Amino acid sequence: MFGPESTRPQRPSGHVFRVDRKRGPVYYAKYRLPDGRQVQKLLGPAWTERGRPPAGYFTKRLAEDWLRDTLTEVRRGTLPGLVRTGTTFADAAAEWLRYVEHDRAVKPSTLVEYRSATKQLVTEFGELPVEDLTAAHIEVWRSRLGEGRARPLTNRTRNKLLTVLGGIMERARKVHGLSSNPAREVEKLRERYDATHFEFYSPEEVHALARAAASDQDGAIFLTAAFTGLRRGELIALRWRDVDFERSSIRVSGSYANGQLTAPKSGHGRVVPLVPEVAAVLAQLGQRRDFVSDDDLVFPGELGSYLDGSALRRRFAAACVRAGLRPIRFHDLRHTFGTLAVRGAESIIELQNWLGHAEVRTTMRYTHYREQADAAARLAKAFGDDQSLAADPAEASSPTDA
Repeated sequence: MFGPESTRPQRPSGHVFRVDRKRGPVYYAKYRLPDGRQVQKLLGPAWTERGRPPAGYFTKRLAEDWLRDTLTEVRRGTLPGLVRTGTTFADAAAEWLRYVEHDRAVKPSTLVEYRSATKQLVTEFGELPVEDLTAAHIEVWRSRLGEGRARPLTNRTRNKLLTVLGGIMERARKVHGLSSNPAREVEKLRERYDATHFEFYSPEEVHALARAAASDQDGAIFLTAAFTGLRRGELIALRWRDVDFERSSIRVSGSYANGQLTAPKSGHGRVVPLVPEVAAVLAQLGQRRDFVSDDDLVFPGELGSYLDGSALRRRFAAACVRAGLRPIRFHDLRHTFGTLAVRGAESIIELQNWLGHAEVRTTMRYTHYREQADAAARLAKAFGDDQSLAADPAEASSPTDA
């Protein structure tokens, strides 16, 4: 049994009506929601001429069709704004950040990116009731992104912001019972990003970079990054117990960034080959006076603590300048490893394991750099074998093959 009449859910109903104005007649729709709220909406100018109305104009029949479709959405519970939550978009964004940090336990570096994107979104939608955000709002916002910037935002950056917006609204949908997630109704833009094109150094350039480093340790870091593929956070977290000179391997078990030690990006540890050049520079580092026990960091900061990743990146950029090399990102040293290692790996799966990619399609970007010198010869042999099989049709098929 329901309570008083005022609290009983009501069947959605409504009507359309025309209002004559000085600039011309217009049609309105007025309808009642199940919770008793009444909504009045201007549909558009009324069409009073003969023939088909232009786009944006309404006849009485078109206005009634619009109302019927809207009431159907109300009954299905899919009409935007049907639920009143008392929650702003800023509140929803804060809840989503709490969720991804504590319930999903995303990596600190990922959380920094999420917070930056959320700050931009809250600037745009912060005070809007979360249930009132529509796909149309999002389309208009996205079209204005990057206005006033010297360089326009790429479609990839726009899509990343849309992905975060979609995450916020999906969490709001589940928590507050929203009828839909409007961000899911907005198609992502086509990206021109080509994952197979990136910057990297040749082995000679890597050695020039190491020679130009501000210290022996920095030179060893640059060389290790380029010839093992370890990420910056994995290099900073590397300890002597992870370096196995006897088996010529390095075990990657952790990553340090934004003040926190976590698992590697893929969530799993891995083992990468220790090539002689890297083994030599690490062995030389192992001759230093301090921080050489198994639990010590291979590349320590002051007093044996973790290195400052941002400061390391700045020293890397300065070393590039001193060496007279074209500027690349520190992360591109990992791409250097990928483009070189693909030539020595027995398979793309082996390279995937070395790089610690969760999906092999990420590793596939390096196949363009694999040596193909004998590819034509191998194909010629295969085609030749096929031709020899089909050279004598009488021998290639038996009388019963019809």
